[in-house]
Amino acid sequence: MRPPFLLGYGTNGFGDHPLRVALDVLDDVGYDAVAFTLGFPHLDPFAPLAGDDVTALRAHLGRMRGGTGGAVVVETGTRYLLDPLHKHRPTLVDRDATLRMRYLERAVEIAADLDARCVSFFSGILPDDASAADGWARLRERVGALVEFAGERGVRLALEPEPGMHVETVDDALRLLGDLGTPPELGITVDVGHCLVVEPDGVEGALRAAAPYLSNVQLDDMPSTHHEHRPFGEGDLDLPLVLATLADIGYSGVAAVELPRHSHDAPRLARDSRAALMRAWADVTGIRLHSDPTDTDSTHTGSAHHGTTDTDSTHTGSTSSEGVLS
Repeated sequence: MRPPFLLGYGTNGFGDHPLRVALDVLDDVGYDAVAFTLGFPHLDPFAPLAGDDVTALRAHLGRMRGGTGGAVVVETGTRYLLDPLHKHRPTLVDRDATLRMRYLERAVEIAADLDARCVSFFSGILPDDASAADGWARLRERVGALVEFAGERGVRLALEPEPGMHVETVDDALRLLGDLGTPPELGITVDVGHCLVVEPDGVEGALRAAAPYLSNVQLDDMPSTHHEHRPFGEGDLDLPLVLATLADIGYSGVAAVELPRHSHDAPRLARDSRAALMRAWADVTGIRLHSDPTDTDSTHTGSAHHGTTDTDSTHTGSTSSEGVLS
């Protein structure tokens, strides 16, 4: 039995593969979706031929899953596209966010062309010369403008809380949504690993709080002590509980593996990650959620159930190298 949400993998974990090859690998492994990071090395949104690359990407996505098409979300965590010396700068909370705004507008335009589920974005780290009030004022103005831009193009935005950023927790994201009048075009991205580090109510609490607005999920393991994306089983994440919670809140969007520093071992990790997810999903049928008041035995041992096999690992995805993606 497949999960009710779409399991995907982030292209930022395939930085050493041409995009078309990365998509073929993910298709062959059996993923339903792709979390596509817009920028180096796969697609420069400002390149003269970017439109042709987007057309080729849409066609390639359409050939995935045996021709039924792979779902896509557009991620905007590219590191040095806008400033070759300062990672992620400029951000939405910097004094001058002109380049960031144009990049996010391009992300919305490309998402519209791809029929993407959403565009995921972050606030940024508050600069030293700005107060917290400055940061909130800048976010209200700039995100409000982006919401209008996205709404005109039929694209949904998803704000991701990040450890150390001005919007760090789901509560912070909910505050901004409230300040903007909870526009229907604006949702929330939750990275479950981040929740271990910054969310006071843990992963389950964060997912439930975000549930009415949850538009995108990133899956990764992480130690509870610091922000470090790790493969499943190498941190403190209770993966079956995460998947059970997503199912319980009725989430049906993309939940994609986020391993941006593991491109050196991407094919193996793509396979191992999906196997871990399918084992964890199998475990879900034998556990109750921690929040279930009738649950008298809610403790469990996570996702390391080695006797479970993936009964849904075969896939008919193409290994074709058609298209011009590079």
